[in-house]
Amino acid sequence: MKLVLGYQIHVLARKVVEKELGKIGVTYKYHNSSQLELLEEIPYSHLQKLKKNLEEYGIHIKETQRDQFIQKIKDTVTELIYSEEYYSFKTSNILAEKLNLSYGYIANTFSEYTLNTLENYIILQKIERAKEMILSDEYTLTEIAYKLNYSSVGHLSSQFKKITGLTSTSFMRIIKQRNLLLTKYND
Repeated sequence: MKLVLGYQIHVLARKVVEKELGKIGVTYKYHNSSQLELLEEIPYSHLQKLKKNLEEYGIHIKETQRDQFIQKIKDTVTELIYSEEYYSFKTSNILAEKLNLSYGYIANTFSEYTLNTLENYIILQKIERAKEMILSDEYTLTEIAYKLNYSSVGHLSSQFKKITGLTSTSFMRIIKQRNLLLTKYND
């Protein structure tokens, strides 16, 4: 029997962090999906052990101001993409408003540090989310385009093709065909 898993990486990471913090018995408070505050001092050895344990899951503690700022940008993008609310404004405007900085500054800092444009990062995240939504088989392409703030299915499909080499319609068809074959194979 095969299972198709869908998951939200930020929820998974949060659970891992909570588990690891529980192991060392420290109290904390979340401020957003990737920022938390330790409510008590912990010994340096505990902090090092926490870092080591989290790194086993690919989770890194951001220590510099710049690392923290880049993470805040990524978190804001993720929150927008996974939000259940529809927003009709450009992502750039929302980022500038949420981070209380000019989009130009945000984009330049992001590009300088990550060697990737912020626009490209946003597109990559949207396409990953679109793939998850297609795999879930809960949404039509029209609903996916709407939820991800694309102007049309055509716009979504064109960006999807640039990133994956397939149109969103082709990807959906391949997934449905694969699922049909898996069902026949497992019966």
